[in-house]
Amino acid sequence: MQSTGASPDNSSLRVVVIGAGPAGLTAAHALVGAGVTPVVLEADDTVGGIARTVERDGWRFDIGGHRFFTKVPRVEALWSEMLPEQEWMVRPRSSRIFYKGKYFEYPLRGANALWNLGPIEAVRCLASYVGARLRPPADQTHFEGWVAARFGWRLYRIFFKTYTEKVWGVPTTELQADWAAQRIQNLSLGHAIVRAVLPRRERRDIASLIGSFHYPRLGPGMLWESCRDIVVAGGATVSLESPVTRIERDEDGATAVEWRHDGAPHATPVDHVISSMPLSELVLSMDPPAPDDVCLAAKGLRHRDFITVALVVPEESGFSSNWIYVHSPEVLVGRVQNFREWSPDLVKPGTTCLGLEYFVNEGDQMWAADDHDLIELATEELCTLGFVTRDQVSAGYVIKMPKAYPTYDESYRENVDTIRTWLESAVPNVHPVGRNGMHRYNNQDHSMYTAVLTVENILDDAGHDIWAVNVDPEYLEEGPAAARGDAGPATGRDAPVLPAPRSAT
Repeated sequence: MQSTGASPDNSSLRVVVIGAGPAGLTAAHALVGAGVTPVVLEADDTVGGIARTVERDGWRFDIGGHRFFTKVPRVEALWSEMLPEQEWMVRPRSSRIFYKGKYFEYPLRGANALWNLGPIEAVRCLASYVGARLRPPADQTHFEGWVAARFGWRLYRIFFKTYTEKVWGVPTTELQADWAAQRIQNLSLGHAIVRAVLPRRERRDIASLIGSFHYPRLGPGMLWESCRDIVVAGGATVSLESPVTRIERDEDGATAVEWRHDGAPHATPVDHVISSMPLSELVLSMDPPAPDDVCLAAKGLRHRDFITVALVVPEESGFSSNWIYVHSPEVLVGRVQNFREWSPDLVKPGTTCLGLEYFVNEGDQMWAADDHDLIELATEELCTLGFVTRDQVSAGYVIKMPKAYPTYDESYRENVDTIRTWLESAVPNVHPVGRNGMHRYNNQDHSMYTAVLTVENILDDAGHDIWAVNVDPEYLEEGPAAARGDAGPATGRDAPVLPAPRSAT
């Protein structure tokens, strides 16, 4: 393994970057800036990972919605370096909750909530709240009991149960209470209603979420396409449709990366590997194989997958928000994006695209459904919600994103620790970064920052602990949580610990 500290000349350093998403391309950008010309291998046919922009017939779709806001100055500076100022837009942050045909503002306001619920329902919610305070649920170790005890059963069923179960795919009785405490702060609808109805009393101020954010004119993929062009101009190689098939190693670490392109095998010798491929796949690609316990840990890591069905409708059929959360239990869709509200340049004049988001598991019935059936389902649900009539939908497109969200279960931390310990001892020149690379529920800026620090570790022996990124309270978007230290060392960004599959042994 080549030492990187003996000379400032890094031009001979051989680095393979696996993955051309935010973490991988940020690593390549930092390497090129230091005189290294890495080889970037991407299994897909485009760059950006989950932060890509998909283009179909002249319409562009964001995968999940990406607001460009960060408290990490170095990441903010990188965004400016990667994309010219004229290509950035400042957009208002606008999210709402949709329930029983009405929109509830988010961040939430008591008057708006009361008006939409109506006086009778508001009184019922208050009575339910008082009842729960007098006779709280006996079991508050799970999400349902914790929320019901603090907001009442009625508010819990209306505004917490349905959406949470759509996103994570498990009953709320199987989600832990400490995630509820971390996730549901004073910016909940329950507090908005209770604060509006109960007599005024001493309480701390509610911190607002960011009011605006930056956004690339043609979507987040525009940033990563620009970054790709920068690193290629700097001498790097970016090879798409080039899945990694094997990482060869010896007693000192990784020695070569094998990959395929156009059906032909390739091998690239390495001094270092920076990997944003799923952590499980990284381990299972090792040759000789990792020990049995490490492979078992890798196979135990799970993900939540994602489908967007984008429907083309007239501009007037949209709504004035970036997205809305759908709390209606009669439909499967969890969230709806209005892509025109992100940027008018994502859509064609006179139209918009509404992106219906479904949270699924790869291989389940929805994942296996063909595009026609998914477009039909999305159209029917949009009509059920009253957003459009069937004749207003002129086209539909389906985007499936596997491994969109690394999930945490009871054994994920032990599995990640097992893998991390083995990587650091057996292949110290292999560096996992990013969301899937570290199996951490990272934001885009957190993923980028892990890459920046990793490159410094390689080139300067900086000793950064990249596993601390997204754990320190300064990375939280909301002030009160940071002040209380609610992020904790467990998961960083809010994500629940899901139960292990019942079929698991």
